[in-house]
Amino acid sequence: MEAGVLENAKQELEAKGFLDVDVDPTLDLFEEINRLKKEKNAVILAHYYQEPDIQDIADYIGDSLGLAQEAEKTDADMIVFAGVHFMAETAKILNPTKKVVIPDFKAGCSLSDSCPPPLFQKFKEQHPDHVVVSYINCSAGIKALSDVIVTSSNARIIVDSFPKDQKIIFAPDKNLGAYINKVTGRDMLLWNGACMVHEIFSLEHITKLKQQHPNAKFIAHPECEEHILKIADFVGSTTGLLKYTIENEATEFIVATETGILHQMEKSSPNKKFIPAPPDNGCACNDCPHMKRNTLEKIYLCMKYETPDIIMDEALRLAAKKPIDRMLEISKQAGL
Repeated sequence: MEAGVLENAKQELEAKGFLDVDVDPTLDLFEEINRLKKEKNAVILAHYYQEPDIQDIADYIGDSLGLAQEAEKTDADMIVFAGVHFMAETAKILNPTKKVVIPDFKAGCSLSDSCPPPLFQKFKEQHPDHVVVSYINCSAGIKALSDVIVTSSNARIIVDSFPKDQKIIFAPDKNLGAYINKVTGRDMLLWNGACMVHEIFSLEHITKLKQQHPNAKFIAHPECEEHILKIADFVGSTTGLLKYTIENEATEFIVATETGILHQMEKSSPNKKFIPAPPDNGCACNDCPHMKRNTLEKIYLCMKYETPDIIMDEALRLAAKKPIDRMLEISKQAGL
């Protein structure tokens, strides 16, 4: 590649979010990415919501808790984070001396965006007697304002670790917070945030689908709205949903979460049928547009040129690390 082409692509990186350069169509990207892993001592961490090719090339695939745990213990020199921005931020918070790259810097999160740190800080100041429990799907700025971070895998256990009379602010997901309130008997104060993917499921369409597949189990992520969770046979984290489909004897499952997880469900249980729960958005898809910004080509480019990478103010990193460390410690004690 001409040096000028690469330099122009780097100058446009902030505007575009990724290195916009041509990739030789004859390249075997799986082979090239594996070569770069060895050459750069790199590890690829991928969320379940990534496209199948990315999941298949990843060294570790998991949900937010598993990815944070894996990021904490890796001995790689470079972490390639195939997910969204807050996940790569979390990896950098836990690994300040390692290079953390992300295929597309604009792979954001509607839930994270729904909770701007300056507004949340004012909200927190209005409730000084509350501790702050924040879902990991938030920015480093929100993590720094939190007492402990949770994921959908450990939220109930961590909330239950506080005395019953302790007042709690839960941010940013109102649906997950409401679900945790229900299962713990708490009355946490909820920030009004939500995930765009998990709020589009149609109760009417799901009800019709259940009638068409009477033997199917309906399973849902707790980021879904309450009226969806009420009719679910099982509610759980992404990993929890996957585990349920493996262990349950049913052969059909209607799945209310981002469609990326179906790839792992089908690989784990090839003789079972997995049906994405229908959304109410005029199409048959419920993909996260942010997660799907990442591609195999962008993985290759960010590894080769080691950009875009996560840069973080050290004071912010240290403040954000404390509640993450607390989460990891409680999770370890609970055997998660």
